[in-house]
Amino acid sequence: MKKTFSKNERLCSTKVINSLFDRKNSANEGVFAYPIRVVCKPSEETNTQVLFSVPKRQFKHAVDRNLIRRRMKEAYRLNKELLAKPYYISFIYVSKVIESYAAIEKGMKNSLKKL
Repeated sequence: MKKTFSKNERLCSTKVINSLFDRKNSANEGVFAYPIRVVCKPSEETNTQVLFSVPKRQFKHAVDRNLIRRRMKEAYRLNKELLAKPYYISFIYVSKVIESYAAIEKGMKNSLKKL
């Protein structure tokens, strides 16, 4: 598997995103590996699509949110071969401080292994 993160791997469909965060749907799985919370749903497509989220309430400055999002994307890109089957995945950053890349990568590996 190539270690790239292309456009077709990004989750952009609002219909899919709404169904992913729908509390009524019990088919959605959830995994927690500090500092990342994962919400996922099995995908009907051939490839996995992902979404990265950093709350504006915790990090007021866009520079900080972008830094965390870049670290999460890089950790996913390097470790995405740990996934066995295709999913729609949302990675949500839950820590109140900016963690190092090593901590984010450790959380990403743990969450991908749990899936």
